[in-house]
Amino acid sequence: MNDGEKLSHVNEDGEASMVDVGDKSISDRKAIAEGSIRMRPATLEKITSGGVEKGDVLTVARIAAIQGAKETSRWIPMCHPLPLDHVDVDIDHGHEGEEAWIRLRVETRVQARTGVEMEALVAVSNGLLTIYDMCKAVDRGMEIGEIRLIEKSGGRSGHWTR
Repeated sequence: MNDGEKLSHVNEDGEASMVDVGDKSISDRKAIAEGSIRMRPATLEKITSGGVEKGDVLTVARIAAIQGAKETSRWIPMCHPLPLDHVDVDIDHGHEGEEAWIRLRVETRVQARTGVEMEALVAVSNGLLTIYDMCKAVDRGMEIGEIRLIEKSGGRSGHWTR
């Protein structure tokens, strides 16, 4: 934290507090986040061929990501509930040597008084956790990682890109 910056979720007494956004103006806001899950190549083959007993893993992960974005304020205590305008989930997969991966990239958009970054990050997390849940019986060694904000725009702080 730079000198002069203060945590926005802490009040004057140092207690956790929800940020008052009532005086902020409504603006178009967008966030993009991504993350990945690594697995054995055989696990990815099972997922892409429809061989997972619990069902269509990638479709359920997409729905879970959207649901995660919609429920973010229930997951993150200080997060404001937002009337999302759009949630787009892009799923990619492939191999790197002896390891396979699935990557989720989520874009969230809203017209609101506060940003939509947490919704994008929770969406990615929930989608990846869903993949793990649906496939853990065949590959408990899967590893979720690299969850990060890629881009955000709107509001006072403007545009930011990783």
